[in-house]
This record gives sequence, structure tokens and C-alpha cells, in this order.
Amino acid sequence: MKIAIYTLGCKVNQYETQAMERELVRRGHALVPFEDPADAYIINTCTVTAVSDKKSRQMIRRARKQSPEAVVAVCGCYPQTHPGDIKNLDVDLIAGTGDRMKFLDLLEGAVREREPVISLDDALRRRAFEVLPAGGLAARTRAMLKVEDGCVNFCTYCIIPYARGPVRSLPPETAVAEVRRLREEGYREIVVTGIEISSWGRDLPGRPALIDLLEAVCREAGELRVRLGSLEPRTITEDFCRRAAALPNLCPHFHLSMQSGCDATLRRMNRKYDTKRYKKSVDLLNVFFQHPAVTTDLIVGFPGETEEEFGETLRFIRECAFAEMHIFPYSIRPGTPAAEMEQAPKAVKEERAARAAAVAAEMHEAYLRGCIGQTYEVLYEQPSEDGMYHGHAPNYMLVAVPEKDLHNQVLPTKITGTASDHLIGSISGGPPSTA
Repeated sequence: MKIAIYTLGCKVNQYETQAMERELVRRGHALVPFEDPADAYIINTCTVTAVSDKKSRQMIRRARKQSPEAVVAVCGCYPQTHPGDIKNLDVDLIAGTGDRMKFLDLLEGAVREREPVISLDDALRRRAFEVLPAGGLAARTRAMLKVEDGCVNFCTYCIIPYARGPVRSLPPETAVAEVRRLREEGYREIVVTGIEISSWGRDLPGRPALIDLLEAVCREAGELRVRLGSLEPRTITEDFCRRAAALPNLCPHFHLSMQSGCDATLRRMNRKYDTKRYKKSVDLLNVFFQHPAVTTDLIVGFPGETEEEFGETLRFIRECAFAEMHIFPYSIRPGTPAAEMEQAPKAVKEERAARAAAVAAEMHEAYLRGCIGQTYEVLYEQPSEDGMYHGHAPNYMLVAVPEKDLHNQVLPTKITGTASDHLIGSISGGPPSTA
């Protein structure tokens, strides 16, 4: 049968969609674009904010409208936490964030039998990691490897622990086997991802640390680049940095979750660090790596954030000199403690987001200028409309060169300048720098 899938949300959702796509093709089904007629539509939802919920509902209604006779199946974080919302949307199959292979079995059954099905468990009771095949069906450039699921941080703004359950880890030997397969399939980079990968191993015998997994993955990856997903600051210790810096194929790109640069705001968020510990992590990375790209997320206008507290955040992000930032005005997530706190006006949140974005743009430009003159191994991915070919350096900065047909090639590229938000380079015959 013909099946279309629409995915919202994070890299983990994208990974799980790719796994379902591989399995559906293995079962003999055809994947079609979401805009095309299909026998079944899968909407893999996100619920990180109320806006995410709204987008998920829109896609469900769109699928039902464009193919009234098709089976509409919904999975992901939104039905896991708010099944009642989905029941009101004329959906044939409702599932959550667990057991994706069973979900596909139920999907096939729903198409045959045309009977509504609801299959939901209690995420907080999960203890086993669901192993899914890594890698997608598109051109093989970058593959995600999910090594962890779940979170027990219970930040006051976040509902994900209730959607994903406690921490579960992919066993290291299974991760290594997946890396071997991805290498043989022709991928050039592996992104180690999860809901909260800093907690990887805490549920495994001996409680291994993330760096233990990285050493095993990087050994098996060989010439493939290995990139890390989002990290908690506690991960970055001197031991972690010393061992990580010894891995030649580990990308010097570290996305450190921050959310605020003010200790009072961090406490209201129930984050597990303060700005002193966070800055220590940034400093360690800059000691052990040459010109690393340290990136982060920032929430502005969090409940109770004063102008003075926001000023502390602006000063702090300048101290950290981030290579790039993702900035979000606080968005209410019903069902979380923060939703019950006193909210900042929308105009205040938007104004603070604009001010923070201006600082972030200055820091990004400064980081890019610091790359000029360096030679990087760039993984080239796709052409752009202006006739340039784009790829990413190990530090994940976008690089453009005036070349054609470089797809899936890793080539030494000397950075000659900057343009807007990316780097300009030229293919070099010399060895890449270690930067």
C-alpha cells in the first residue's frame, strides 16, 4: 500500500520516522509524499510546546481532508501525553512513543479491518530501550544513531519526561554494530542523538559514561565523522575533554543546553546547574579543542524573568562567546509547573528575543571570521540556488564553494571569507587543519 509520513519535532522523532520508513519498505509498502493520495497517513507528532500541538492537529486535519477514505495514524509525544485531544480528531490509529514496530503492525491491521485502534502505555513505567535501525532511505550522507531515550530532569517548562519516560540506553555493543552497518552502507557522518544523551549508561551494568560509548563508536566509525547531539553541562569534565580530544573523528561541535544565563531563572526552571558550572564547561572545551563551536539554546521571557535577570543573561552569553544560538520566546506548555507561574506579556518576550538574537548574530559573525584561513574537511551535501555547493565543516558551520557535483564527498577546503551566515571556501589540495 501507499503510505505517507509527516514528522514534527526533534532529531529523535526524525530518527524514529526513518526507522519506520525502512521497515515499511522492507515490508513491501511504497512511501509517497505527504501531499499525494495514499492508503495511510502517519503523523509523528511533537508536544514540546502548545504551538507544536497546534501544528500536529493541523497536519492530522490536512491528511483527513485530502484523502477522506485513507487511514490516519498518529504517534509520537502528543498522543502520549494528550490522548483525549487526538480522539476528537477522527483518527483511525492512536499510539504514543513506544514500540514503533507494533505501531506498524497495527497500521497494517487498521487498513485491512477499518476499525479504530488506541494503543498507549504508561511511559513512566518503561524500562527497556527499543532498538530501531539507524539510517534513512535518502542519499547517504549523514545518519542519526539514537543511543538513549527518556529523561528524568523534570524541568518546570518541559513535559517530555511524561512523554518519553525514564532513561533507557542502547547497549554499547549494539551501538557499535549499528555504526559498522552505517559505515558499510556509505554514510560519511554519524550523529549520536537521544532525548538526553548525557544520561546514557546510567541504567546499564557498571553505569558507563557517555565518553565510554563515544570511544567505542569512534573506533568503529573509522574515517566517518562522529557528531554529538545536545549535551548537559555536567557531561563536560576534564576527563571527558581529555579523552574526547584524543578522538580524531569526533567533531569539535558541542551543543550545550543552557536555557538561561541567570541563576535565579535557572532555579525556577529546575535546571541542574548554575552559570558558574556552565561557564566551566565552556572554558574546558576551549582549552582542549582548537576553536570549537559551542552552541546553545536560550529561552527568553520565562515566567518571573525580570529585566535585570534578562540583562544577566545577555552579559553571560557574551562571556561564553557562542558560535551559534537558537533563541525561543517562552511558550506555555500546559501541564507543566511553569504554565501555572505568572507569565510575561507577549510583547516583552518578543522584544527580549530580538535583543538576544542581535547579540547571537554578532557572536556568530565573530566565530565565522575566526575560521578564515583554516582548512577543514567539509562534508558536501547539496547545491544551492546561487550555483554554489554547500556542506558542513566538522564544527558544523555551513561552507559554500563554487563547485558542482560534490555530493557525499569529504574534501579539504580552505576558508577564504564569510557571506551572511556561512563560510566561503575553495577546495584545497593540502591537509586539513586540526581546528
